[in-house]
Amino acid sequence: MTETSEPGFELIMRDGVDPSTAPNKPPLPPRAYARREEEGLLIERNVAVPMRDGIRILVDIYRPADAPDTDLPILLGWSPYGKHGLSDTLWPPSGVQPGWMSRFTAFEAPDPAFWCAHGYAVVFADPRGAWLSEGDLRHNGIGEGEDCYDCIEWLAALPWTNGKVGMTGVSYLAAIEYLVASLKPPHLAAINPWEGFSDWYREFAYHGGIRETGFVPRGSDNLRFSLGRTENTDANVRAHPLYDAFWKSKEVDLTAIDVPAYVVASWSDQGLHTRGTIEAWRAMASQQKWLEIHGQKKWAHYYQPSSKAKQKAFFDHFLKGEETEIASWPPVLIEVRESAYVRETRAEREWPLARTDYRPLFLNAAAGTLGPQAPAASASLRYDPLDEAGEAVFDHRFAEDTELTGSMKLKLWVEAEGADDMDLFVALQKLDRDGNVVGFIFYAFYDNGPIALGWLRASHRALDTARSTPWQPVHSHIAEERLKPGEIVPVEIELWPSSTLFHAGESLRVVVKGMDIYRDALPNLPFARHEDLRNAGTHIIHAGGEHDSHLLVPVVPPRPA
Repeated sequence: MTETSEPGFELIMRDGVDPSTAPNKPPLPPRAYARREEEGLLIERNVAVPMRDGIRILVDIYRPADAPDTDLPILLGWSPYGKHGLSDTLWPPSGVQPGWMSRFTAFEAPDPAFWCAHGYAVVFADPRGAWLSEGDLRHNGIGEGEDCYDCIEWLAALPWTNGKVGMTGVSYLAAIEYLVASLKPPHLAAINPWEGFSDWYREFAYHGGIRETGFVPRGSDNLRFSLGRTENTDANVRAHPLYDAFWKSKEVDLTAIDVPAYVVASWSDQGLHTRGTIEAWRAMASQQKWLEIHGQKKWAHYYQPSSKAKQKAFFDHFLKGEETEIASWPPVLIEVRESAYVRETRAEREWPLARTDYRPLFLNAAAGTLGPQAPAASASLRYDPLDEAGEAVFDHRFAEDTELTGSMKLKLWVEAEGADDMDLFVALQKLDRDGNVVGFIFYAFYDNGPIALGWLRASHRALDTARSTPWQPVHSHIAEERLKPGEIVPVEIELWPSSTLFHAGESLRVVVKGMDIYRDALPNLPFARHEDLRNAGTHIIHAGGEHDSHLLVPVVPPRPA
């Protein structure tokens, strides 16, 4: 293990692993430049692109073979997962259908066969220190943003381009778009981030101050293939449990983004991309920006024909100067869900929705219910946080059709008996009229997930008052405040955004637990996992009387005609 000095912290690096040994990847092609034509594509492999310090990274360039020199706009897909990792399929549960992507498609990236057929060039880059590119790999941060900037400007100067570069892609390919767009490369003409977190601490590494132990180490291992050194992301996460200089080095000035942006989020990426994609759109200064929030499986939604048609309309306008239907797009387009596969799409003007009526539903600890009136007397509910069956459950049955769309807040008065801290996990669920749990799309694979999730370590309960709102608490995470014996404290837990329609007779359920509530497919979950917990003794929730424990829900009435 090696370290690199940075202002205020030591960045933990490690020696790279031979790129040719990467499991679950196609064979790594030789490093030499190569050019060929295949299935209508002119493909240049391992084109060396110089960075401002002289380091050279390698990119693959795809152009239409029948018109390779016709002032082509460029779509750039930037990720460390290997530009050679091409496939026309994804895992069967993802919902991606045969024919939606060609065998030239890199992971979570645009499909060259589709885009080249419509008069574009597509470029896949191996960033600095990734695979066979020179240098040491840094996981995001200003250095990677500057490298992406340099790549965009170098590509835009090629003789066969029209000088306009766009970016599109899912997850990592979306997050780098926020970063480089904030640096304003002159030839970056438009971005299409498709589900990418924007707050490294709160959305990727520590949910409510509780370290994420599933995706982070697996994602860190995916970045270890290099001829140089690579940032050891998992080790750095462990070394920085509070919000400090390390996390500040990952911050993106989202308000500096002014390029046209078509931003796509989902309700289903609870614990990774949902919150940050929406927050990025809200913060952007772009005069031309659109937000779309769906409730589907993310990879299937990116590659489905209707989505590619919308991407094409967006880029045709801003990269080719064509008049397309984007003039008729609403600023916000959301899917209101009834279940995993029942949903309705609706146009909106803003986010959060201005007509939202935030209403408290008060917890009744004695009855296990939620209601509009606070119980007059205080009561408590206890559970064992170390028992998989231990939990607190509160239900509210709707007397009339009710739509809940937006962020929610769960305020609890809590006590830890026999411990000085407590980890709180919250899930919102929908019950049908018979009391059965209704499933929703969860991440890229599952259709039995929750409405929304939230987390909080009680010692991290201090709020960032400048950023918090009554319906969306934001915690500072800069210090810990342990619990004292017998102490009852208020905590405010952010529930990530969602949109759900409840019909009369259907119910909203709140589940509070001391561990992950959704635990399918262990040990290789493709979603957030938390195993480094502080729970002990007994968790106690107080509600009623002086303890105003409640769920603040965003009731959305029909829009006036």
